[in-house]
Amino acid sequence: MSDGPPDPDVDQLQLAVSDSPRPSRPSAVSASLTFGWRALLKIKHVPEQLFDVTVFPIMFLLLFTYLFGGALAGSTDAYLQELLPGILAMTVVFITIYTGVTLNDDIDEGVFDRFRTIPVWQPSVIVGALLGDAVRYTIASTLVIVLGVALGFRPAGGLVGVLAAVALLLVFSFSLSWIWTALGFVMRTPESLMGVSMLILFPLTFVSNVFVDPRTMPSWLEAFVAINPVSHLVTAMRGLMHGTATAGEVGIVLLLSVALVAVFGPLTMYLFRAQQ
Repeated sequence: MSDGPPDPDVDQLQLAVSDSPRPSRPSAVSASLTFGWRALLKIKHVPEQLFDVTVFPIMFLLLFTYLFGGALAGSTDAYLQELLPGILAMTVVFITIYTGVTLNDDIDEGVFDRFRTIPVWQPSVIVGALLGDAVRYTIASTLVIVLGVALGFRPAGGLVGVLAAVALLLVFSFSLSWIWTALGFVMRTPESLMGVSMLILFPLTFVSNVFVDPRTMPSWLEAFVAINPVSHLVTAMRGLMHGTATAGEVGIVLLLSVALVAVFGPLTMYLFRAQQ
């Protein structure tokens, strides 16, 4: 009588092994959309993440319209026509930093160690997260515009102009988010990433043409505002919403967006592959 293990049952082993064709590798689009859905599921389980796209835009629009409108434009209605595109740009640009924050959390929890072993198009991990955040930007944009219309905002460019302005904002925000994803791989904690992001975004948003005409500023400050990317974005959005935009104004924003992706996209993927 043999003391070794019993011979395996060949029939049982064959039943346990699948004989169906191996699934094909997911496409880049499919993988990106899957990771984008993952980002949206985070909001489902942690609805507090929607506070920054709901409460803050509403608060900023109401606060600045009724606090500065009478002093700067003579009436809140007149000021609202110029302020709303700027507030919309400012709030969405601020929201982009959460892309890097959530990415940093995933790295800290070890999730990205698993992602690097999955046989998918590797950039889809980052692109999907950015696509998920684009939904949040759209929610914030919709809230600001709906509230603005209720307060008296009347875009001369009509619905087409408003949609074009929002589309331009989404393109710019998507490209800007690559900066924070790169920082997400470098910074040690979400708090440090948040601090660095604020140091960059505060001068870009507040020292711009969001609130006042740059011609009222000192010459040295006006020169900075003139080259500020956020100022170019706000100018193009105002033009699109009010039907006065030029191809040059929109083209500058698109070129800036391409440049941001061209620089920080490859840098982000290098840091992603090098992450230990």
